[in-house]
Amino acid sequence: MENTLKLNLKRTFIIGFAFFGILLLWQVYDSWCPTFLSEQFARAFSIEDPKEVQYLVGIIMALDNLAALILLPIFGSLSDKTKTPIGKRMPYILVGTFVTAVLFPFIPVFFHYNNIVGMIIFMALVVIFMMMYRNPAVSLMPDMTPKPLRSKANGIINIMGYIGGFFATIVGVFFVLTDYLSKEGSWAFNNIWVIEVPFLLASVLMVISCLVLFFTIKENKIAEEVKEEMELGEKLSELEEKADDDKPLSKNNKIMLILILVAEFFWFMADNGIATFMTNYTVYHLNASSSSTMINTIMGGVGSVIGFAIGGLIASKLTRKWTVVSGLGLTFMAYGLWAILNFTLPEFAYNSGVFPVYLYIIWFLKGFGMSLVHVNSYPMVVELCSSKKIGKFTGYYYASSMAAQTVTPILLGSILLIPNFDFGVLPYYALVCLVISLIIFLFIKNVKNVKTTFKTGLEALGDND
Repeated sequence: MENTLKLNLKRTFIIGFAFFGILLLWQVYDSWCPTFLSEQFARAFSIEDPKEVQYLVGIIMALDNLAALILLPIFGSLSDKTKTPIGKRMPYILVGTFVTAVLFPFIPVFFHYNNIVGMIIFMALVVIFMMMYRNPAVSLMPDMTPKPLRSKANGIINIMGYIGGFFATIVGVFFVLTDYLSKEGSWAFNNIWVIEVPFLLASVLMVISCLVLFFTIKENKIAEEVKEEMELGEKLSELEEKADDDKPLSKNNKIMLILILVAEFFWFMADNGIATFMTNYTVYHLNASSSSTMINTIMGGVGSVIGFAIGGLIASKLTRKWTVVSGLGLTFMAYGLWAILNFTLPEFAYNSGVFPVYLYIIWFLKGFGMSLVHVNSYPMVVELCSSKKIGKFTGYYYASSMAAQTVTPILLGSILLIPNFDFGVLPYYALVCLVISLIIFLFIKNVKNVKTTFKTGLEALGDND
């Protein structure tokens, strides 16, 4: 039985091009848009300290995510029921990608010409069409991968995504937002290409990645080819109670699903809260160059890629549940270290003009820890459903993350309004969210506490024809 199921690495890497485009765009969006909004709101209300408008930044970022929260399950369920000559996911991927790619470069144009209304509208449109293709794109992997192999496959998919994020981050090192903002005179006289290139590059690479996916992945043909493997995968599932097409979700499986989604909500509260305000933390709190944030993101990405590469292997030894618990614990330790160093080394924590080197190490550890969480948590959710409901359950997974990303910018932005609170509160906020997530996840049951016997992680890299 050990060699019966074997991951098709070539196909998995190609499917990863979809996630390449997703993370590429998201990295640019999260790195630049919060500061765009901070500058626009501060200018509109004649406020010198951008900290005072962070609650407004949080609201706008949250409204975008609220739209995603509603749309992700809708597009997931629709794609489950769609039948076309090019597949059930591909029509949504094509339309969503191309419309998003056209709209995305207009965000910095509206910022450049000080049009906050236009900027916010286009941000919202980008999120809507991004969600149109995100759920179907992510669902491609479990559509074509047997259940026991999905952690490994998810690791490969996420590595491809982080390569996309790496492209965006490298561009941010050379096109520095703080340099643009520090120029004298009106924004309209500054070099618009400093802020336009990252968005334009993201759009071009998204289109290329989508075309690679379209011309190489034939959904309907592959679905027929993997039918027997998918049936065997159901039998080898980690679940004690198997999913059934003809029956509703069992009580134990329903409890497990709820616990995973609630725990996921809180770890995204931590992760996205930090991501939303990290550029502003660097620019307004440390008074350092925004390029430092990009380098920090690279360090986190390196840790993540390592975790994605071996996360499936670790899960085959510990089970997915305990691998997720280990990842949450390591991330908690990383943020705890940040909080301690903020307290003990205040000269590097406020208005120093220097980005602390220790944050690079912390972000590496955090990236590794959270990659263990992400690479195994999504497969745990789609483990609970049959092949006919993958889009729907993918929608549940991303709805939970988007719910967190709707709440956390507003909550954290509001906390920053409290007297004597500043951006230094970020690690403490993350710690509270993570400890709640960790406690909830410990209550998950209904999984086999036995080691799997199939090859996974790096062990199987040489096994494909």
